[in-house]
Amino acid sequence: MRTPLIAVAMLIGVCSPCFAQASAAPATYSNPQPSIDHPRKVVLTLSERDPARMNEIIGNVGNIQKFYGTDNVRITLVVYGPGIHAVLKSDSPVAPRIAGLVAIGVDVLACDATLKTLNLTASDLIAGVKVTPNGLPAVVELQAAGWYYVRP
Repeated sequence: MRTPLIAVAMLIGVCSPCFAQASAAPATYSNPQPSIDHPRKVVLTLSERDPARMNEIIGNVGNIQKFYGTDNVRITLVVYGPGIHAVLKSDSPVAPRIAGLVAIGVDVLACDATLKTLNLTASDLIAGVKVTPNGLPAVVELQAAGWYYVRP
């Protein structure tokens, strides 16, 4: 019985470097390849109030930006519903990270319908956050214009 287990253990040990090399393979891009003239256009949404979820989505935005390079991707983060707290000056547990996204050129859009429901205005938002009339239709219109919707 020990012989098959030893054989399996050896096989795993021999194959592990192969798996590690396979995961390090360079990415292949669809045509046209991402560039300044043909940037990838990615839209993500944030609709949860949970700080861990906020940080996860912001981290995904950063990963996308890092993968493609600042000049080769345009990213929009649409914030609505309970997620609106991420972009409020007085209430955001992730304010420095939202400001960081704005600083690197990510468009952060806050849903005006959500703001109105909470009796808030654009003046309540972190500097650089823009307002869109309604969050989900903004996502639909971006998709219609060729943006890729990513829901992590």
